[in-house]
Amino acid sequence: MDTISQRLRARHPQKIDLSLDRMRALCAALGDPQDRLPPVVHVAGTNGKGSTVAFLRAMAEAAGLRVHAYTSPHLVRFNERIRLAGTLIDDETLNAVLDRIEAVQGVEATVFESTTAAAFVAMAEAPADLAIVEVGLGGTLDATNVIERPLLSLIAPVDLDHAEFLGNTIELVAAEKAGILKAGARGLIGRQSEAALGVIERAAMRAHCPLTVMGTDFDAWSERGGLAFQDSERFLDLPAPALMGPHQFDNAGLAVAAALELDLPEEAIAEGLGKVRWPARLQRLTVGPYAATARSAGAELWLDGGHNPHAAAAVADFLAQRQARAPRPLALIVGMLGNKDAGGFFEALAASEAAVFTVPFDGGCAEPSALAAVARAHGLAAQPCADARTALDLALRLGTGRVLICGSLYLAGEVLGASPETWPT
Repeated sequence: MDTISQRLRARHPQKIDLSLDRMRALCAALGDPQDRLPPVVHVAGTNGKGSTVAFLRAMAEAAGLRVHAYTSPHLVRFNERIRLAGTLIDDETLNAVLDRIEAVQGVEATVFESTTAAAFVAMAEAPADLAIVEVGLGGTLDATNVIERPLLSLIAPVDLDHAEFLGNTIELVAAEKAGILKAGARGLIGRQSEAALGVIERAAMRAHCPLTVMGTDFDAWSERGGLAFQDSERFLDLPAPALMGPHQFDNAGLAVAAALELDLPEEAIAEGLGKVRWPARLQRLTVGPYAATARSAGAELWLDGGHNPHAAAAVADFLAQRQARAPRPLALIVGMLGNKDAGGFFEALAASEAAVFTVPFDGGCAEPSALAAVARAHGLAAQPCADARTALDLALRLGTGRVLICGSLYLAGEVLGASPETWPT
């Protein structure tokens, strides 16, 4: 664990307690930095919000804008969460801001509230043209939702996750995500189920928030090896997104719609699509010790942090397409948090017929033997292992030619953390 994360865990409650009262009090004591940010694009969603942020940031930077970004969680180092004008915040600046957060008396802020306040202070005090802020959990009561006057509000696809906090139906989850919609700030809505979209549209009407909806007002799809985008005013023939997987065409399309609202030129949009980087989202690992081990056996190695059934379905589509083009024996190395829907995750991947190796990681993970039993219940051959390195060795001994490490961003962070060559920058 990096030193910043250690500091935060030692000094702040680690619980998740969705409420805005503490965050509002903390921000007020700090001079309400959320009101002094550059124009804000606020991004919510179950899956794809981080990728959408990455796409939009790459496009805006290609247009020459200085862009702040706040995302979570980090993979290896806490600093990944805060970008100031395109650069990861340095330890000195971050520690100085955290000193100011911790000097506030009478507010027992959680780790996420404290880090969000730190991000807002740092971003308010560094010059930039745009701030892109990713919701942490939900929307309505998320710490980032003290932002009252965003320029744009984006909602990426909504599905079930974090049921203990957001509810166990699509409608309940969608209602929480829709809490970021604000009067006068256009809401750009990614592709949604009918149930989710109905809730979002009703929330927008109550909030007096104009909506632009994917599939109705604009759309994006794969065409002739590129990304086609169309709205009521134009058709754009763009490069394919650099992030892998068919689902990234939808995420990229939502980002393109936002970029056009920001009046970014088509050339910058195209450049951003090709330059975008967002680790642990169907990332091909080519450097580091894990990659070296796979390469020595002639195998592909991939890494993905998706951790719910909706994300697993996207991974399954990617694997099916890749297997159809170039069939290889397939293995999944899977570690998941104990509170995730492992059954739904493996059900989405059952058709892959992959060999499964289940592994632990540091902090709250499901026990590998229990996780393997869930995989077997969905028709997948599964074996618990002591760690990801052991699992990779076992998979390669079986002659596996394609390996995906998946199930958790925490597991992905451990894999990337094994070598500085792979750390996100």
